[in-house]
Amino acid sequence: MSPRPPPSDRIARLFIGLWPDLETRAALVRHQAAWRWPVGARPTRPERLHLTLHFLGELPRDRIAPLVQALALPFEPFVLTLDRPELWSGVNAVVRPATVPPALAALHGRLQRELDALALPSLRAHFQPHVTLARAARGAEPPAVMAPLRWAVAGYALVESDLRPPARYRRLAEYP
Repeated sequence: MSPRPPPSDRIARLFIGLWPDLETRAALVRHQAAWRWPVGARPTRPERLHLTLHFLGELPRDRIAPLVQALALPFEPFVLTLDRPELWSGVNAVVRPATVPPALAALHGRLQRELDALALPSLRAHFQPHVTLARAARGAEPPAVMAPLRWAVAGYALVESDLRPPARYRRLAEYP
């Protein structure tokens, strides 16, 4: 009997998210730098900045191919304005939109219906679009004034989150 492969070879930790272009990422990094961080805060590395649409959790890798196909949905580009820096639960520093664009809400809903059809409901109970800037940030102070950050969203991605050191994200498919 041959040994079973480690779980990471059979299971993938997945989410669907918006991935910033280089210009938007640079603007997020500038905004992140404007915060005052306490000792021990863990700012999100630039290459990991994103907005999660649906967190799927751990799925068998053999379910990825049908998922990639199912997620190819009509997409309407939109502008997302991030203009609300906040500290959530006292520990997570985020920036979020004051209002959710209708195209973002529609995309979230279409993706949810596809996930439901595949019996893969999202693990996110209530959609609160945001970009996490740092964790373990109790006492962090956002900038007193924030210029709105306008993100021209041109698509979304299916992403694998590999937590093994060094933790990294890998985009498995990009849409459209």
